[in-house]
Amino acid sequence: MKVTRALPFRPHCHLLPTRLAGLSIALLKATALELAILAGHLLLYPSGVLPERPRPPALPLVPPHDTDPVPEEPETTPATAPRLPAPAKPPVLLLHGFIDNRSVFVLLRRTLAQHGGQPVESLNYSPLTCDIRAAATLLARHVTQLRERTGQDRIDIVGHSLGGLIARYYVQRLGGDAHVRTLVTLGTPHAGTRVVPLADAHPIVRQMRPGSSVIEELKEPAPGCRTRFVSFWSDFDHLMVPLETACVDHPDLLAQNVRVTGIGHLALPVHPAVAAGVRQALDAAPTTEGARAADSVGGLTVA
Repeated sequence: MKVTRALPFRPHCHLLPTRLAGLSIALLKATALELAILAGHLLLYPSGVLPERPRPPALPLVPPHDTDPVPEEPETTPATAPRLPAPAKPPVLLLHGFIDNRSVFVLLRRTLAQHGGQPVESLNYSPLTCDIRAAATLLARHVTQLRERTGQDRIDIVGHSLGGLIARYYVQRLGGDAHVRTLVTLGTPHAGTRVVPLADAHPIVRQMRPGSSVIEELKEPAPGCRTRFVSFWSDFDHLMVPLETACVDHPDLLAQNVRVTGIGHLALPVHPAVAAGVRQALDAAPTTEGARAADSVGGLTVA
């Protein structure tokens, strides 16, 4: 199994008198931050309900005036569909979590767009989605469209919570590893979560339980998988039971699990320290097709 372990990722680092006091204060801070983020997200939620409009193709050159001489040009084969100029880096697709929408990525998207230098898009799947496999099929169609628009063979995906699980199913079970260079997951229940047993009334929640048919499929062999995985998991993530379920643990996958200390589930796609870590993970991704174990993120530290 190709798994690397990074040093603890600490958005909050304070010297406290005792371990117990430190844990209590950190838990209080993490809880207060979660509540503040929840309140802010509820305000932003309506702005992300509608699907994102795809980026328009590059504008054609203005044709010369009828009276101007037209320079002779070699004949070219017209393109079947307009494409944007190919960027230096693969485009990034953001995939939200359960009963959420693209508004959760406002801050992360800004960070990636400002510092990454690649196109960033978000995909909304319906809050009524009841099947991870169906959502992964929708993701496959969107990836194809994004690749065609940008002229890139491969893209990067960042998925929060359920979004990461949908993306992983696409990569492992639907041949998405041919088109996804790096998959970054934030608080994703890779091995299933036991939180809120009463929520099993929803079919997609049942698919996120340990031992579900979807989780068992993801445990099956995946030889030659070309996608690199980076999983950020938090020690205060109240939706991951047990906490380590947010780690990728598979013998055939090239994966790195990055521990985040001091923040909860909702803060993972919002906190600037995590956003910087995600950007570093994408920047460190292999740029050569088929590059494997030597390329991995390491030594992520935040002051």
